[in-house]
This record gives sequence, C-alpha cells and structure tokens, in this order.
Amino acid sequence: MIISRTPFRISFVGGGTDLRVFYKKEFGQVLSTTINKYIYVAVKRQTEIVDFKYRINWSKVEFTNNIDDIEHPIIREAFRMLNIDFPCEVTTFADIPAKSGLGSSSSFSVGLLNALYALKGQMEKKETLAKQAAEIEIDILKRNMGKQDHYAAAYGGINIITFNSDETVRVDPIIKDYNSLQDLAGKLLLFFTGQTRDASEILKSQTKATAEKFEILKKMRELVPKLKKMIENEDHNSFGQLLHENWLLKKSITNDISNAEIEEYYNKAMDGGAIGGKLLGAGGGGFLCFYANQNKQKNVKNSLSELYNLEYEFENAGTQITYYDQ
Repeated sequence: MIISRTPFRISFVGGGTDLRVFYKKEFGQVLSTTINKYIYVAVKRQTEIVDFKYRINWSKVEFTNNIDDIEHPIIREAFRMLNIDFPCEVTTFADIPAKSGLGSSSSFSVGLLNALYALKGQMEKKETLAKQAAEIEIDILKRNMGKQDHYAAAYGGINIITFNSDETVRVDPIIKDYNSLQDLAGKLLLFFTGQTRDASEILKSQTKATAEKFEILKKMRELVPKLKKMIENEDHNSFGQLLHENWLLKKSITNDISNAEIEEYYNKAMDGGAIGGKLLGAGGGGFLCFYANQNKQKNVKNSLSELYNLEYEFENAGTQITYYDQ
C-alpha cells in the first residue's frame, strides 16, 4: 500500500491570471502558499482473485472491472493516463471539506498521481505531477479552472508561480527565514463560511468576463511583485492592505464571486480590527482569510464567532509519499 499526503493552499494575489484565456494573451502570475492541512490518498495493488478489478472509496464506494465505468472523473482519467491495468483500490480522506476554496480537487489530483506512480515503482518530478494533474482537470475533463493550485500542491511552500503562453510554468520560491514566515502566518486568520460551491461554475462566468475585465486582472497580477517585496521586507501591515486591494479588484470581475452573507462577514472582521482580507478560491463560499495584528485578533474572532476558525501553519514540502509498502 502507498499513501500520499498533499497540502492545501492559500492563494494571496493574482488569481484568475492562471486561466488559459488570460495567459494566452499575457503571462499570468500568482503568489500563494501551502498550509499544513492535507488530503491523503491511499492506493493498494490487490491480488488477482478479488471480485472486482477496481474498488474506489470516496463519498460512495465503486466496484467495477473497467476503467471506463469508474464514476469518479479524476480517478478514471488518472487510471487511463497511467494505464492502471492491475487490480487496484483507492481510498481518500482529508483535513478540509471539498469545495471550500483551498484547492482541494487539484491537491487530490496531484496526490493521486504521486501515489499511483509510486505504486508502479516510479517517483515522478513535482513538475510532471503538476502538469499532468492540470491536464486531467483542464484538458481532459474540460473544467473551468486555472493551473495555480496543481503547482502549489505539488511544490509546496510560498511561491510566485508564472504561467506563460506556451503552457510552460515557472515556480519561484520566496526565500525568507522560518520565523518571519511563521510570524506572517500567525497574523493571517482563516474562517470557514460554511458555504461550499462548485468553483468550475464560478470560473465559467469569470472566463466569459475576462475579455471585458482584462485590465482588472492585469492590476491583480501587478500586485504579485509588490506583495513579494512586502514579505521580504517584513512589511506585514502593508501585506494586509494589499489583500484588501486584491479583494476589491477580484469581486468586481463578476457578481458570482461574493454575496450578501460573505460581505457581512467581511465587514464584521474589518470593523473588528482586521487590516484586510479576501475570500479564498474562486468565490461564492469556502474560507475567508484576514490579516490582523495580535492585539486585534481576539476582536476579529469574536466578531466572527459563528464561523469556524481554522488553526494552521505554512508548510513547504508539497506532495509527499508518507507510507510505502509494496
């Protein structure tokens, strides 16, 4: 049996420029970090005497003898891509609910490929895992989504990720000492709104709006080097202000990104002392992220007492094989 562990991510600025409709015209760029909340994928090669060739355990349990009959789309296409022609079982479990804005489907895709390659006796490069995971979701399954989450999950850490028109991707880590980054993480609060949503549907409307909102997306991309400099200079209060600027730009792209309830939560946090924040992921629900100094955090938490406050730290390992027993 093989178990992979793959982190979820927080995307700070530049989201939306990783959509193909944008980076085919101009390069896209985001700044994001992974956190120590994970999705685990366990895969096991079974004996030839099992009743069914494939057993897939997710929100339902599937038994089938043919890859084409597997209902879980990512698992089906990963099995096809890697030619999993032997009896195999897949089980998944995660620290965070799906569809909550932390890149769960991309983390799953990367972690699944990592585990399946290991099951076949191969250890693939992070670049390959990210590229193939994005190919499955974007090119094969035709989901409306960008590529940033696949690369964040594969590489781990706090990075600037650049998307070029020729489909190449560059991942540049931000080099900063551990204590400084953990100090920053300690000032970023995550709250789960309780709302989950289909990111593909929201990004579908954003894709349609990209031509009209292209200049707004360029402004969001231009925040990336500014945020990098703030992190390097430990100008964390400005970090919070830039999150707020990014949020104002993001929600102006389409009405599907925010809603009255999210706006109420956001305003409560700001009134409680947060310097800035944003909704994570495509929008419509999931996690809110706020920057607040230590002396204001109690007020912010009290103002959002009806929401779950997720404790976390930054992580820098990316997808890993945590258990290997052939």
